[in-house]
Amino acid sequence: MNGTGIRGKVALVEDDDDLRRATAQMLSLTDYEVTVFDRAEPALAAIDEAWDGVIVTDIRMPGMSGVELFRTMHQRDPELPVILVTGHGDIGLAVETMKAGAWDFLSKPFSPDALLAAVDRALKARELALENRRLKAEAVMEYSSLLVGDSPAITRLRAMIPALADTNLDILIEGETGTGKELFARLLHRAGRRSRHRLLIINCASLPPQLEEETFAPAGAASLASANRGTLVLDDLDLAPAPLQARLIQLAEERVLRSPGSREPLPLDIRIIATAGTTPARAEDAIAPALFYRVAAVRLQMPPLRDRRDDIAKLFAHHVGQVSARLRRPIPDMTPAVSDHLATHAWPGNVRELAYYAERFVLGLVDQTGPAATTAAGSGTDPGKSLPERMDAFEREAIVKAVREANGEIGQAIAVVAVPRKTFYYRVKKLGIDLSKLKKEK
Repeated sequence: MNGTGIRGKVALVEDDDDLRRATAQMLSLTDYEVTVFDRAEPALAAIDEAWDGVIVTDIRMPGMSGVELFRTMHQRDPELPVILVTGHGDIGLAVETMKAGAWDFLSKPFSPDALLAAVDRALKARELALENRRLKAEAVMEYSSLLVGDSPAITRLRAMIPALADTNLDILIEGETGTGKELFARLLHRAGRRSRHRLLIINCASLPPQLEEETFAPAGAASLASANRGTLVLDDLDLAPAPLQARLIQLAEERVLRSPGSREPLPLDIRIIATAGTTPARAEDAIAPALFYRVAAVRLQMPPLRDRRDDIAKLFAHHVGQVSARLRRPIPDMTPAVSDHLATHAWPGNVRELAYYAERFVLGLVDQTGPAATTAAGSGTDPGKSLPERMDAFEREAIVKAVREANGEIGQAIAVVAVPRKTFYYRVKKLGIDLSKLKKEK
């Protein structure tokens, strides 16, 4: 029973007026909140997958039957309990419907105690299902938050995690080194129901022969069997030698392990997520077609850092915070040289290179001097501000200074700060810089 004194919600679907009134009264007197429907169609329109109650429905009604209502609701939400009320002649149909996922059935005439017991059990199951759903949604949000950034490409990838986490489709994640391919594979595993089982990562580029044999053995810590009902990540699949690819083709096709000493293959319930480097064309050329088209049911591209420069400040702050907490060291003050390096460096190693730079920054191993040291340094070194706030302050000062020194000529200012025009205007808007006011100062 919740804090309002209501034991739970019941949707009662019954076309017989007398039976509907009597059943609703009996449920209401035992502290259930009852919503009544005389037909299935309005019930279908009123109840969605977020509804925190159960359905009690007659089977035979004008228009849509109770069985049709159950089937439609079950497709919408398989965890929504539906209790069927049936006449003697419909018992066989009710049994078949229970096999298809209905919660329970009651034969007319049913006792009040039998209905109350069925409703009580169904509501407890519904409460548990919704709580698990809520916790899972929170976990997905937590895992998704590890994919740091607000650029369109990262926002789109983050939104895909809940949709892809619980499918059984195999996935190929492509991208340059250091872009986060393995991280995204881990997020997909952790956000889905397979997270209760093992995530096994195989480095296809450098798998020693002995370890390869252990991988395809029917048992053992390195065996594919240890990831049954879990996820297999084939890292750098485009660099796998041809013999290994041949074995993986059979695995991807049959989902079984074949041991030389056994006649019977070992079935595997395993999802495959593969990663491949650089360009999509390279992946297609380097992976055998029979393997490529099995693991690439869904193809995702991780963007290089140079194509998401707007995310660099946020990524840097994220990694600096992690390093600071791990090493228990204070976060150093930002300097113009560091801010300039973040804004102008090409980052060929992508996020991995940025993460290493963040660690060196916390350890005091980066060059804190340089051309950018001539930039005004004031609020950017305020220890009372967070690292993202200090970085924003530096950026704001640099942009304002560049516009003023260019006498309001935006093209010249963009050349001075050395960022793409689109990024310049994005940062101006985000930092609340009034360009029209700065132009009037000239």
